[in-house]
Amino acid sequence: MQPFFVLLIKWQITNPLIMNHLYPLILLLMIFSLSATTGCNKTPKMQQIKARKTDLHQDEAAKQDQDTSKTYEVQKTKEEWKKILTTSEYRILRGGGTELPYINKYYDNKKEGVYYCAACGQPLFTSKTKYHSGTGWPSFWAPIKPSAVEEKEDHSLFITRTEIVCSRCGSHIGHVFHDGPKPTGLRYCMNSTALDFFPMNLSKVNTDTLSVLTKKD
Repeated sequence: MQPFFVLLIKWQITNPLIMNHLYPLILLLMIFSLSATTGCNKTPKMQQIKARKTDLHQDEAAKQDQDTSKTYEVQKTKEEWKKILTTSEYRILRGGGTELPYINKYYDNKKEGVYYCAACGQPLFTSKTKYHSGTGWPSFWAPIKPSAVEEKEDHSLFITRTEIVCSRCGSHIGHVFHDGPKPTGLRYCMNSTALDFFPMNLSKVNTDTLSVLTKKD
């Protein structure tokens, strides 16, 4: 088993982010290896592992309960959302999906205007903070105002990311990363499908008082 763990250590050096999430599995393999070579009793260690798994399941259950208990201004059932959203919109906005890069609507949009939530019509971003990130998705260094969006922890894809949802309806818009330009250093990487863009002269508009768009029912 020793060569196997040597290889894993080398892999960790080159892939630290992945290994951080595989560490519990590696620890489990090491326990089995030590027990087999020393003849120690496995019961206490296995009980600890089972207890840890139980704690993880309880933590995940608590997070799900917390998410579902959040009350947003706009409340709709799955059936109601499916009536007003297209299949692609529902998959991303209500299912947390991601669209393909570079071939989406607003990746290369350079027009002046406002980006609204495609689910409830709340203003989310403007062209003033949009920039070319080279990622293939429309990117912004700030929302139209801090209260327009909310942040949630996202543990999918074996990494921890910060999900961005609309603060009015809780729909998934994208993720935010700390590799953006000044002055915020943030990159709000959004899905075009989660946004509706309307051209307007921002010099003649008070973006703090923009009205919510009326969505079709």
